[in-house]
Amino acid sequence: MNKKKIRTAVLLPRYSYVAVIFAFLFNTVVYTGARAIAGGWTHHNIESSIDRMIPFFAPSAAIYLGCYLFWAVNYILIARQGKEEVCRFFAGDFLSRVICLIFYLVFPTTNIRPEVVPDGFWNQVMLWVYSVDAADNLFPSIHCLVSWFCYIGIRDREDLPVWYRRFSCVMALLVCASTLTTKQHVIADVAGGILLAEICLRVGKLPAVSGVYRRVLDGVNDRIFRGKKEVLHADEEESAV
Repeated sequence: MNKKKIRTAVLLPRYSYVAVIFAFLFNTVVYTGARAIAGGWTHHNIESSIDRMIPFFAPSAAIYLGCYLFWAVNYILIARQGKEEVCRFFAGDFLSRVICLIFYLVFPTTNIRPEVVPDGFWNQVMLWVYSVDAADNLFPSIHCLVSWFCYIGIRDREDLPVWYRRFSCVMALLVCASTLTTKQHVIADVAGGILLAEICLRVGKLPAVSGVYRRVLDGVNDRIFRGKKEVLHADEEESAV
């Protein structure tokens, strides 16, 4: 069997399929589930005086919404690594969402959004964002969390161009800034998202943590790719080179 043909025929190695799909689904479950459970509970406003000084800037919605493409590209780059690196990253990613869910249920937060007139394209975009995304599930910010994961997940990747790693850092910081200028989040939410990403990635790299994730991933993959183990193993070997 031609291993190179196997690797170049797919966007991701087969062992990463489940990791990526589950990360997306679990993120959705955490965000929508917390809102469904705690939506009517008392929410705390942790906005500071500095937050109130940050001006609302509707065009920053372009970064706030456009970051989804950045997330997709970088998560794919991360998922194309060797199996051990994939398990370490996605173990940390999973842990971060569990902690987010706990915060959203134990300490629900909200903020005060500005009065936006429907004047101009970007103002209308922001009014749409406000209409579909309630002011909850704020601390820590998942927008900032995922964006920072996108950076630190490739921060030490010598196989990627230095310029792209630097771009990812700048992009992550711009996304964090956009959450403030769109008034979707406050400074504490941003700091919480960045700090949580750094901590969870380090915890995810611990053998005891990534090992559990790997065993679960192996079990699921064996069931899904039953009868195609030679292809799965070929993917693993090729990525390990």
